Amino acid sequence: MKSEIVEAFSLLVKEKSMEKDVLTRIIEDIFLAMIKKKYGASDNFDVFVNMEKGEIEIYQSKTVVEVVQDELTEIDLATARLAEESYEIGDEYMEIIDPSQFGRRLIISAKQNLNQRIKEVEKEHIYEEFKNRVGEVISGDIRQINRDDIFLNAEGTEVILPKSEQIPNERYRRGENLRAVIKEVKWSSRGPEIVVSRSAPMFLTRLFELEVPEIYDGIIEIKGIAREPGERTKIAVYSNDKRIDAVGACVGMKGMRIQAIVKELNNEKIDIIPWSSEPEIFITRALSPAKPKRIAIDEEERKVIALLDDDQISLAIGKGGQNRRLAVKLTGYEIQTVKEEEYKAIMADEEEGLALGRVEGLSEKMLNTLHMGGFDTVTDVLQAGVDGLIELPGIGVKTAEKLLAIAKSAMAQDVEEESAAAD
Repeated sequence: MKSEIVEAFSLLVKEKSMEKDVLTRIIEDIFLAMIKKKYGASDNFDVFVNMEKGEIEIYQSKTVVEVVQDELTEIDLATARLAEESYEIGDEYMEIIDPSQFGRRLIISAKQNLNQRIKEVEKEHIYEEFKNRVGEVISGDIRQINRDDIFLNAEGTEVILPKSEQIPNERYRRGENLRAVIKEVKWSSRGPEIVVSRSAPMFLTRLFELEVPEIYDGIIEIKGIAREPGERTKIAVYSNDKRIDAVGACVGMKGMRIQAIVKELNNEKIDIIPWSSEPEIFITRALSPAKPKRIAIDEEERKVIALLDDDQISLAIGKGGQNRRLAVKLTGYEIQTVKEEEYKAIMADEEEGLALGRVEGLSEKMLNTLHMGGFDTVTDVLQAGVDGLIELPGIGVKTAEKLLAIAKSAMAQDVEEESAAAD
């Protein structure tokens, strides 16, 4: 039997690229629901759908009995033998049901149910497809612009570019084609929600992979990205092949590779920095275009003092502190930029020595012991070390180590305060 519903399904198989067995199960379920609505139960019914031929067959199983008590599940022997004389009491009788018996109303209801189920399957299909594509760059046409969100049509699917994922200084127009990275795929009350981003560092990573084959192939690694979208980015790169210059490969011949990325990001400035495993070298490079004269690193506190000439200090800090801020993000160190004259002042203070009386955490008894031993400044304590301190009466190794820790902390805080006052 040719069915309008089966024909509609056959068309959907082609249009939606849905698997035939999935659609077959849906149409079987729909007819079973129709049967239950008409007869009150569907346990003794079977529905077979042939998508190739466009046929639906419905069978009702009944038990042959002498006296029928339940017309839904039983048939009398005389009636059964009208179909086939060999039937006996207790045999299973299969009756073919004509779908036209369900009536026009049930058919319309089934079609509506069909459309709803198709939408649900489509949503599940979209969710399963895109959740495995997080981190991939896709392009789409802007369909709608709201106050906070932009909706794009990408590959026939609606994706969302929230305000928080947009590049602040970009202006978008309806119908414009836009590229973005798939950042998140989540399930909401409306179905799958595909969130894309142009401001995430991941988008920049993918753009470099598309433009620089050496990065895609793993020859060059992106070690870190510090980004202020639409303004400036610092990216640290490293070459696993000594014959290939990481920065040069990213820039490309006549700057073509980096220019393509900058154009995509609406002229966002990009600093490409060669990564180094040595913190002093890496931090120096991260502060580019400034050129520090000296870098002092406190590894425990992850703090750095960068000494610069007077004409370099503004370059190191950057407009609104941006250059230093990005260098901090990229390196993971808290960086203080200090002019040479300010640094000399700090060193002079250190030479004079920070009085122990100004240091928090030292008891009156401990101060007296230190003073009696000739220790008046933090510098004195640091220079003595554990070996020198344990010679004092009442000071063991643990106490000496604690004193050194207090002295180091006090010195670092003093330097930090001096530098902050200078800024």
